[in-house]
Order: sequence, then C-alpha cells, then structure tokens
Amino acid sequence: SAGGIGMGLVAAVAIQEEIGRAACPTPLTGTLQATFLLREASLLGGAGADQALAKIAEGMSVALGIFGEEGSPELDATAVTVDGNRLTGTSWYVQDAGKADAFIIAARAEAGIGLYLVPRDSVTVAQDRIVDLSRDQGRVVLDGTEAGVIAEPGGGEAVLARALPAILTLIAADMAGAAEWQLQATAEYAKVRTQFDRPIGFFQAVKHPIVNMMIAADETRSLVYNAACAYDHEPEDALRCALLAKSSASDTASFCSNRSTQLHGGIGFTWEADVQIYHKRQMHNQFLFGDGAWQRQKLAELL
Repeated sequence: SAGGIGMGLVAAVAIQEEIGRAACPTPLTGTLQATFLLREASLLGGAGADQALAKIAEGMSVALGIFGEEGSPELDATAVTVDGNRLTGTSWYVQDAGKADAFIIAARAEAGIGLYLVPRDSVTVAQDRIVDLSRDQGRVVLDGTEAGVIAEPGGGEAVLARALPAILTLIAADMAGAAEWQLQATAEYAKVRTQFDRPIGFFQAVKHPIVNMMIAADETRSLVYNAACAYDHEPEDALRCALLAKSSASDTASFCSNRSTQLHGGIGFTWEADVQIYHKRQMHNQFLFGDGAWQRQKLAELL
C-alpha cells in the first residue's frame, strides 16, 4: 500500500538470517525492524507511517531510537521528551546510527509515549565505542528538534508492543545465521587442524561440542521461523513465539561463540581469524531487547 512488495516476516527473516551469516554491516537490519513498526503504526492509524514507509520503499534507511541511558529493554524507557512536535533529550543505544538516513524516536509526554520520525541532518549523532565492529552504535541528541508524527503521545507504546514480536524475531534470525556460520567454520577447521597425527575432529572432546552446536543452531532456527509464521498468520500467539525465539537465540549465540572460539584454539582469539567477528556480533545481539533470561522472565509473565 506504500509502494513496497508486501513482504511478510517469514521472507524478511530469511534475508536477516543471511545478513547474520555474512556478518554484513548494513543498515537494512534496523530498517527492517522500523518497517514492521511503521506497519503496525499504519494499522493503528498513525498519521505519518505510510509516508515513512513510502520513503523506505524508495531507499531511505531508518534506525530505532527507543531506549534511555539506563539501557532498560522496557518499551517505555525513553528519556526523550516532546512538546508539540519538538523533541528534546538523548536517545541511547541506537543501532547503526552512523548509517541511517532517519530515526524513529520514542518520546514522552504527559499523555504517554509517542513515536516520531526525524531526519539525520536535524540531529547530532555521537558514536559509541562497542566491541562489535560489524556495525556501529550511537546516541541521537535532540534539542528542540522538529519531527514528523508516527504515533501520537499515548499511542506509541501500543505500536511498540505490537511490533516487538517482529523486532525480536529479526534479531533472533541474525543470531541464527551467525550461529550456522560458527558451526560450519568450526566443523571445517576440525577436519584440517591436526594434533597427535590426527585431525582434531577425530577426538570426542571436539566432536561432541560441534554436535551440540548443531543442535542449538537448529533449535533456534526452528523457533525463529515458527515465530515469523505466527506473526504473519497467528498474531495472537506472536509474542509468545518471539520470546521463545529470542531466548533460544541468545543462549545459542553464547554457546556457539564460546565453542567456536575455543575449538579454533589460539587463532580463534586473533584478528587474523574471522571467528572473532562473529563472536563479538553474537555477544552484542545477545543483549539487544533483553538477553535469554529477560525473555524467559517476560514469557513467564505472559503465561
């Protein structure tokens, strides 16, 4: 309806999984998340959502700015305030802030949380120093910045809640793709690295962790696509499925990163090995919108 191709979350997840498998430094990751948020805003009657979606269809990249300095994954954690349509404050932990053409900012008013679109050239972006070098992260500083309304104050939290399953599932898909790379790279290395005149893959102490990596990666991928299907076709169950997917993905990311680095031996810790790129990306993804323990807490509350 806004000039796109009508792609559902299942298709978007397939793309995001490949982005994770390649550790691709692209703003498409944040833009996909923003697209599903704007879709929900449009369905709830958000004034500027369709216009923003049309700009994305023309090539605009967007990043989400919805968190406060304390880093809480709660959807009402923003410290930015809004007066009329002017935003003041700092939006923290914005992913790929250095690549985005525009930002969707959550801001607080007396009536509640609203969502606003601001172009990059109207804000100041301060880069954070993070361990994951396959992307960047920054703080978006606003000083009476004029913004377009995506969701009016009081309606933003509902939009965020409806979009959260898609956002969690996309992050989990990235982690599933990265875990698959870690599995394949480690299995291949175990065939060529020799010790005691045998490939290290001959030894049970190496075989068993690689099998466990495969089991974990397959579990996560299954839950990711189940969550995407639920969002597309059974929205009433989408949040439960997304919490399961992100919980599994966070644990898989930690396990596969540890095993892939350890089983690559000394080179796994060096800049010469691509293993460290994926390890750092997985650790960063693990805590976006809450780690596995956080997701299980939210799941318990839901059930």
